[in-house]
Amino acid sequence: MTPAARTAAAIGLLDAWLAGAPVERLLTTWGRQNRYAGAKDRAAIRDLVFDALRCRRSFAALGGSATGRGLMLGLLRADGIAPGTIFTGEGHAPPPLTAAEQAVPPADLPEEIACDCPDALAAVLHDSLGADFLPIMQALRHRAPVFLRANLRRSTRDKAAAALAAEGIETRPHPLSPTALEVTANARRVQQSRTWREGLVELQDAASQTVADLMPLPEGGRVLDFCAGGGGKTLALAGRVSARFFAHDAAPGRMRDLPARAARAGVEVTLVAADDLAAAAPFDLVLCDVPCTGSGAWRRSPEAKWRTGPDDLARLLAVQAGILDRAAPLVAPGGALGYATCSLIEAENGGQVAAFLSRQPGWTRVAERRLTPLDGGDGFHAAVLRRN
Repeated sequence: MTPAARTAAAIGLLDAWLAGAPVERLLTTWGRQNRYAGAKDRAAIRDLVFDALRCRRSFAALGGSATGRGLMLGLLRADGIAPGTIFTGEGHAPPPLTAAEQAVPPADLPEEIACDCPDALAAVLHDSLGADFLPIMQALRHRAPVFLRANLRRSTRDKAAAALAAEGIETRPHPLSPTALEVTANARRVQQSRTWREGLVELQDAASQTVADLMPLPEGGRVLDFCAGGGGKTLALAGRVSARFFAHDAAPGRMRDLPARAARAGVEVTLVAADDLAAAAPFDLVLCDVPCTGSGAWRRSPEAKWRTGPDDLARLLAVQAGILDRAAPLVAPGGALGYATCSLIEAENGGQVAAFLSRQPGWTRVAERRLTPLDGGDGFHAAVLRRN
């Protein structure tokens, strides 16, 4: 496919997304319906779509309309490419520019548009980020780095990096975690590599690894990942010590890949249903990586940036509080309750921890850390609460 044909495909996908369809479903369906498109074409179209979602407000302003066509016009202008070289109407290219589209857009955009801040959460983000608001929102406009976690059950970080290099995948250590590797070349080869298949590395953001590093893990203890999902944090915890690891999720289907991932990592994880939690308790550590706005990871999941509003935030705050209250009784006396989000919004982070401590006597906050994209990884918050 030519660059113009890829742009035309992205325009159609963006229009369907703007009409309400989920972006991942659109991309999957498009790939199945257009078998002629090779892997490079599909990857390039995906990049165009996700770049447009990250920068929806500024690209719409630069392109003259909040449509798929407008977003692609804005993307080209932001990249310094003359839109007329792509919008030619020839072959599979988009139709030529109209007279209105040829007009030069304003040079200076309002701050919240220029940094692609979602209007629905602008006030909350300003309050939560303070002086860091603008640089953090600017960072969220760009693609996230690709990070790997070296699985210390299988190897060391240096040996994992050497194994990847032998397969043409270049990495460098990242300071956020002693297990973190940032991929600097050939990231798309990772999941086809022997190093990944043999469990030496897992895809995991560096800040997410930092959250796992913060959790106190007793050798030989009992650890429950209460909101396990795909099990990334479960496996990160299990890479650090020999202990008994348990995983639970309110939607058990989210854990369907965890047994295979655990086997590849050389870790044994017991899945626990909701009705069996009380019998399996107590645990030395219960980690609650709770559902949240995901605002710290918007550069990876930009769709949520535009489809999350105040009502969603209020609902999530209630869910988070309920999870903490259900998980707390599962912690052994003297044990720890871990709380984590991939959010930048203070009400979901320190505010949620403070509210828990005010309604639950007998707990002490012993550790807390806030990370933003300015630290290199995604935005995360983590706290450790000790049961007295």
